[in-house]
Amino acid sequence: MKRMVKSGVRGAATLALFALVFTALMAGTYALTRDTVRKNELDAKVALLAQVLPAGSYDNALLDDAVVVPKADAARLGNDTESRIYLAKKAGKTVGAVVEATAPDGYAGRIRLLIGVDAAGRVLGVRVVSHKETPGLGDYIDAAKSDWITQFRYKSTSNPGNALWKVKKDGGAFDSRAGATISPRAVVTAIHATLVYVDAHRNQLFGALH
Repeated sequence: MKRMVKSGVRGAATLALFALVFTALMAGTYALTRDTVRKNELDAKVALLAQVLPAGSYDNALLDDAVVVPKADAARLGNDTESRIYLAKKAGKTVGAVVEATAPDGYAGRIRLLIGVDAAGRVLGVRVVSHKETPGLGDYIDAAKSDWITQFRYKSTSNPGNALWKVKKDGGAFDSRAGATISPRAVVTAIHATLVYVDAHRNQLFGALH
């Protein structure tokens, strides 16, 4: 019996030592790679932001010029938490804004977007950041799958007009694919809501800041 107890204690001690060493190794690895991982995440975000702005149109660090939209106001952009608007500047003048927005009613859930808008309230570019739409059906909203998302470039609330910010199946101005209209319908609505929001805050974003 004593031998069994000693064996059990020894086994438990071995497991505890193993857990301690493993935890220490994991903590050390995290400490060594934390800065690299963080830098890679920031670089990826900067690259994504740049995709919705014309090349060479700004000269500032976008991540350093961000306006925080509180949760209550961010709901108008479809977001369920506080979000950010990144200001693109050229020679100190705000020439564009990249808005974090969400289409909450995609076919398979929320579709997160980045939408670039210029000082005239026109779309400069749109990118889908994340989605769960059906592969081969509704995922054509993603720029990696098709060029569908490019049709919004230079559109605004007045072009084609608020009433036409719908897919053509609903009597609007924007293309969608037959049998897969829920995803694009959600994106069109979210982009329009973003333009309405930017129009309402244009002085704060483009006027009072330069």
